[in-house]
Amino acid sequence: MRFGKMKIGSATSQLLQGLGLSRRDVSDAALAALERLAAERESLAERLAAAEALADRDALAPVLNRRAFMRELHRTMSEVERYRTPAAVLYLDLDGFKALNDSYGHAAGDAVLRHVGLMLLDSVRESDVVGRLGGDEFGVILNRATADEAHAKAAALSEKLNSAVILHEGMAHRVRASFGAHAIALVEDPETAVARADEAMYADKFARRQQAQAFANF
Repeated sequence: MRFGKMKIGSATSQLLQGLGLSRRDVSDAALAALERLAAERESLAERLAAAEALADRDALAPVLNRRAFMRELHRTMSEVERYRTPAAVLYLDLDGFKALNDSYGHAAGDAVLRHVGLMLLDSVRESDVVGRLGGDEFGVILNRATADEAHAKAAALSEKLNSAVILHEGMAHRVRASFGAHAIALVEDPETAVARADEAMYADKFARRQQAQAFANF
């Protein structure tokens, strides 16, 4: 028995296929119910995807939170091990951020964090990943980047950030940052890779302090 010729969408067609039915097997009334069900499934899938994306985002900066960043780092490290492609992790720490918060308030500090997040996103490739690891610390995953390329990128980002002026409520703020770069090893876990980049960042911070002290004593 053939039913009407009510047009159906692709989602409903897929639903029919999943049920092992064809258009000719279903009445218009049943088909309309399936159309509603398919629409509800699509809407639910969209809401779920939006909720998952929101759960991955940092509360302040427009970047990934630590959990999502570590998940992406694990994925990158799996590719490094499987395909022997280079990749690196950058670790960024803002110098004097606590003093800025204490002097100008947390709203100014939040504005600085958002600016840093946007600057990092604007300065890396779409294949790279930016995340806020906590407080005033950020991480960047550089996919298919050698150690030399990672150090060069860290230097470029440092120069760009350290020369930036951040405006908040008519007040101009300047921040400085220390960067560390670590080329991902073949046999390494994400926490170790981040720790190595963190150590490199502290070495950079110490060198900056030594340089500033030497200049002050000159």
